[in-house]
Amino acid sequence: MGRFVDSEELLGGVFFLTDDKAASAITGVVLPIDCGFAAYSGV
Repeated sequence: MGRFVDSEELLGGVFFLTDDKAASAITGVVLPIDCGFAAYSGV
């Protein structure tokens, strides 16, 4: 995307992980919120 993440964009991941119904089956995961940086940087 060619840019860094804005602080407001982190809220989507926080709300998802704290929602009892949305994330009830999540037991451990790294949730990258990085505008696609990891997908294209070889990380």
